[in-house]
Amino acid sequence: MQELADKIAIITGASSGIGRAAALLFAREGAELVVAARRQAELDALAAEIAAAGGRAVALAGDVRDDAYAKALVETAVGNYGGLDIAFNNAAIMGEMGATPDISLAGWNAAIDTNLTAAFLGARHQIPAMLRRGGGSLIFTSTFVGHTAGLPGVAAYAASKSGLIGLTQALAAEFGPRGIRVNALLPGGTDTPMAAPMIGTPESRAFIEGLHALKRIARPEEIARSALYLASDAASFTTGTAMLVDGGVSINRM
Repeated sequence: MQELADKIAIITGASSGIGRAAALLFAREGAELVVAARRQAELDALAAEIAAAGGRAVALAGDVRDDAYAKALVETAVGNYGGLDIAFNNAAIMGEMGATPDISLAGWNAAIDTNLTAAFLGARHQIPAMLRRGGGSLIFTSTFVGHTAGLPGVAAYAASKSGLIGLTQALAAEFGPRGIRVNALLPGGTDTPMAAPMIGTPESRAFIEGLHALKRIARPEEIARSALYLASDAASFTTGTAMLVDGGVSINRM
């Protein structure tokens, strides 16, 4: 039985990494998709791959920081499929890295706008569409960084991603009575293009792997399976959580 049969989903950050893996998995599990990212060509290739496997996906490129784009994604889901049940707000950037006094205001704002404000913009359009369906599942990709562990040189990233946990809790309390579940997914180190600055050399990769209890980092498909759980009816009593899927990095001390 498909976990997401007859469900309609938006996935942002779908052109690579966790978002792409989630799109392929959600489609295999029966969801009809709107896939979103900045790069149209990569989205078109993803949609074609989903279609070749018997699924349905519409690709719409844009900037998640743009409120009009957030609205257009929902309108695309409603116009093509009839509604919206799931939104995986996954798009993110690492942002400007380095000593905090050296981070520019522009670099700080870019991380906050992309990782946190864009999630708010998405939710403010997604929630009304879900309410018209009687409920739904909102998922935000946060991180353990700034939640269970502090790392130097990533202040903007940590602050923006930590803010998603507060947003998750507020929305879960506000819309739980109306059937909308809201959860934050907190991956550990994951082998994605966005992580390249931190795992780009054999030495840096070995260091990051060693921080995890499992002594490795995740494949995007592993994180996607946890997103599938939160999106599906298997998580029908799960809301307001900061769900760690971090290979034990939060508890490892050796």
